[in-house]
Amino acid sequence: MTIRNEDAEDLRFSHSVRIWDIRTNAGKRRTTYSVRWIVGGQEQHRTFASKALADAFRAKLLTHVQRGSAFEKASGLPAPMLREAQRRSWFEHASQYTEMKWPAAAPKSRTGIAESLATVTPALLSSDRGRPDAALIRRALFEWVFVPPRRKSGEPPADLRATVRWLERNTIALADLEDRTKGPELTRRALDRIALLIDGSQAAAKTIARKRAIFYNALGYAVELGLITDNPLDRVTWSAPLTTESIDRRVVVDRQRARTLLTAVAVQTGVAPRLVALFALMYYAALRPSEALDFRVENIVALPKSGWGELLLGNSSPRTGRAWTDSGKSRERRGLKHRAANDTRPVPAHPELVEILSAHLGYFGNAPDGRLFVGPRGGTIGDSTYLGVWHKARALALTPAEARSPLAKKPYDLRHAAVSTWLNAGVPATQVAEWAGHSVAVLLRVYAKCIVGQEDAARRRIERAMLGEEREGEAS
Repeated sequence: MTIRNEDAEDLRFSHSVRIWDIRTNAGKRRTTYSVRWIVGGQEQHRTFASKALADAFRAKLLTHVQRGSAFEKASGLPAPMLREAQRRSWFEHASQYTEMKWPAAAPKSRTGIAESLATVTPALLSSDRGRPDAALIRRALFEWVFVPPRRKSGEPPADLRATVRWLERNTIALADLEDRTKGPELTRRALDRIALLIDGSQAAAKTIARKRAIFYNALGYAVELGLITDNPLDRVTWSAPLTTESIDRRVVVDRQRARTLLTAVAVQTGVAPRLVALFALMYYAALRPSEALDFRVENIVALPKSGWGELLLGNSSPRTGRAWTDSGKSRERRGLKHRAANDTRPVPAHPELVEILSAHLGYFGNAPDGRLFVGPRGGTIGDSTYLGVWHKARALALTPAEARSPLAKKPYDLRHAAVSTWLNAGVPATQVAEWAGHSVAVLLRVYAKCIVGQEDAARRRIERAMLGEEREGEAS
C-alpha cells in the first residue's frame, strides 16, 4: 500500500511509505521471514526468526501508516516507535527485565541474571566522562540495581548512590543496538565482555553460554515490548573463544588418600566429626555439596549391616545469599539440579559409606526435620565452616607438595573422584549419568580426561579383531 503527502515531508521524515508482503527465506538450517518496506525512496528490511514476529511487526507499520504517522528515512521506523526506543535506555530496560524475571526465578537464576547483566552493562555505556571505578559500577549493578527488592525498598546505599545516578544517565539507548553502523560494534563489545572474568582471564564455556543466553533473553524481551524490531544478537557473527570444560585429572583423589582425608576430618575438634559423613557422601555417592548439606533421613532407602545400601535424592539447598531468596535465608530448599520439580535420583551407597552413615546416625542422630548435618545447636552448616574443616584436613593428610597441588583442593573434587571412579570401573556412561545427575553428553565431555587405564584393554581388543580378520583371510 502507498500513502503520499509530499507537503508533510521534511529532510528526516516522510509520509511516503510502501510496505510489501512478508518474504520467506528458506535456508539450510532454518527459515526466516523478512518485512520489506520503502520510506521516502529508501528501502528498509527487518528479518525475524518466526512468521508470527514478522506479521506482528508488519501490522505495527501498517497501523502507523493508517494513523498518518511520519516515518524516519534512516531507520524506517514510524516516529512514535522511534521516540519510544530512543527514550528507553539499556539501564531502564535491564532493570525492568530483572523485575519481570524475579518472581518466577529460583535464587540461583536470580543471581545469574544479575551477574550477566552486570557483566554486559559496562560495555553498553554512552560516555566515559566522570565514569566511576569499575569495582563500584559492578557493586552498584550486582548489589542494588539488578536486585528488585532492594531497588524498590528506597534509595541506594550512600556509597553507591552517585554511581547508580551516573549509570542512570550514561547507558546507551536501546535504539543504538539497531543502528546499522554502531549497533553490531556495541553488540560484539558486550559479547566480548561476556567471554571474560572480572580479572580479565578467560571465562569457562558454560559461563559464556549462560551469560549470552541471558543477554539474548533480555534483548528478546525488548522485542516483545516493541522497543526494538529484532534481536541484535541475531545480526552479528560471533563465536565464543575456545575453552575446555573437562575436569583437571590432577584434582581427582584416589581411594587411599580419600580415606586419609576423611580420617583427618574425624580427628579435628568442634563440629568437624559431624562432617565426616558429609564428605563421604560426596566421595562415595557423588553428591554435590548442596545435595549433601540437605541430606535427610528420608533420603536413605537402605543401610544394611553389610553390603551395598541405597539412597534416593530429591532436594538440594544451594547457597545464593539472603538478597536472592524469598525467605531471606542464605540457603533455600530446591529440587535437584537439571531435574524436573519433585523428580528423584537413585544413588548406590558403597559399603564403606553405609558404615559411615550408620555410625553418624548412631552417634549424632538427626535434626527434627530429618537433616543429618547440623551444628551442635541445630543450626545450618555454613560454607566457611565445612570449607575450613576441609582445608585443615588437607594440611593434615597430604604431603606439602600434595597440599600445594590441585589434588582435592575443594570438597566438590570428591564428587569428581566418585564419578571418575565409576567410569574407570567400566560402569556404563548411561548409568553413571543417572547416578550423578548429568546428561550422558555432559558427563563424557566433562570427565573425558579422567577416564584412564583403559588404553591397554582397548589395544588388546583391536589386536584380537585384526588377528581374526587375518585368519579369515587365510581360510578363504
